[in-house]
Amino acid sequence: MLAKSEAVILDLLTSRGACYGLQLVDGSGGALKRGGIYVTLGRMEEKGLVTSAPAEGGRRLYEPTALGLRSLVAARILHGDLPLGAKA
Repeated sequence: MLAKSEAVILDLLTSRGACYGLQLVDGSGGALKRGGIYVTLGRMEEKGLVTSAPAEGGRRLYEPTALGLRSLVAARILHGDLPLGAKA
């Protein structure tokens, strides 16, 4: 089961492509907070939902994994946001 913040992050990464942590906060419309984004991203990386790679200035760029995408689709189906048999 995905936490709400994890689903928001995966939604943003799916729609926007690879992002930095603060880009995710800015794009979340207030759903994500600056103080918790890197804790959440670290936890997601440990679960295999996202990967990160070093980028300019020592910042990390995050992308969803196949497991992260499957988890997002499953969460959408579970919450009725995506009917069974539909493609994400």
